[in-house]
Amino acid sequence: MRKAYTPETAAADVASALALLEGRWKLLILFHLFDGKVQRYSDLERLIPGISQKMLAQQLRALEADGIVLRTVYPQVPPKVEYRLSAWGQALCPALDALLLWQEQKPAAGEPSA
Repeated sequence: MRKAYTPETAAADVASALALLEGRWKLLILFHLFDGKVQRYSDLERLIPGISQKMLAQQLRALEADGIVLRTVYPQVPPKVEYRLSAWGQALCPALDALLLWQEQKPAAGEPSA
């Protein structure tokens, strides 16, 4: 059963959800992991030019701590670490697609809104 919301609780919960995605790199990391993709740390580093190793590690740790990303470490030398979305993280994909669709519908400057 879904939670019953008031305008105040709905606004607070949406703000809380958006806070999980705050940060310059988190959304970019997520889009590289959508569709069940599994990426190694080095792959993400290569796919996201401009991100430092420290920032990539911090953002991945935060996404993992929030239950959005799953981290798998393989006991080998050198260590192999893979990242993928949790089921909950993958469920975020339609919400972000809906945001993209909403953004595409924005009236152009000077165009009257319907």
